[in-house]
Amino acid sequence: MPAELLEGKIVAEKVLRELSTALSSLVQRPGLAIIQVGEDPASLIYVRKKVEACARWGLKAERIGFPLDVTIRTLQAKIEELNAREDVDGIIVQLPLPLHLDVEAIVRVISPDKDVDGFHPLNIGLLTRKTPRFIPGTPLGILHMLKHHHIPVAGKHAVIVGRSNIVGRPLAQLLLNHDATVTVCHSKTKELASLTVQADILISAVGKPGLITSAMVKQDAVVIDVGTSRVDGKLRGDVDFEEVRKKASFITPVPGGVGPMTVAMLMKNTVDAYRRRH
Repeated sequence: MPAELLEGKIVAEKVLRELSTALSSLVQRPGLAIIQVGEDPASLIYVRKKVEACARWGLKAERIGFPLDVTIRTLQAKIEELNAREDVDGIIVQLPLPLHLDVEAIVRVISPDKDVDGFHPLNIGLLTRKTPRFIPGTPLGILHMLKHHHIPVAGKHAVIVGRSNIVGRPLAQLLLNHDATVTVCHSKTKELASLTVQADILISAVGKPGLITSAMVKQDAVVIDVGTSRVDGKLRGDVDFEEVRKKASFITPVPGGVGPMTVAMLMKNTVDAYRRRH
């Protein structure tokens, strides 16, 4: 039997319907400010999806654009202004940023109470202490999707391919907090397949099409594909989907898998930020 699809878009719709119902009892709509530098085509698509989702489900979204040559001082000043605004509950900076901008120096200026991406050092620290305030959207979305499908995490061996601050590192901590045994692989890992084939839950977040082949996957493993790359005009994940689906028990499609969950969790974090402040 081919693997059952973990369709994030269906789970995300359920989450957002529940959020929309909850919003009806709030005094005002939670507000999300999205800072974007430049006109990167992929970033424009991601920001548009976030703005459209907010409009559909009852949040306010404000996109604030800057040219590619913007200075770090200008960005930090804008963030300080947004920190002080009562109608802004969440602030995110769309990544990637131009190389002349220090991402960490920018993220640190965001108020931890409005850091709905969960990237501020204080929020990352709270996650490691098992007392999280905001959890980055992609890791949180993956955990939510596993719970929705009644896929156990505790006691399972989770292998993560990729160690970015956006996905790999916070996901490893989140799964560890839920009692998984976690292995993190990266570009310097030797004999990658010898580790991935041990995984009960295999997550790839590299952005290298076809990296994960059927031979690298344990029979009946849960396979979650976070990677997205555009090949010949189409989105492809890290996983050889058609072949791996024959072997896995559950698998996410690309697109329609993890992506919608990331947006839904961002909106959930924004609503949570509103509730914390009111």
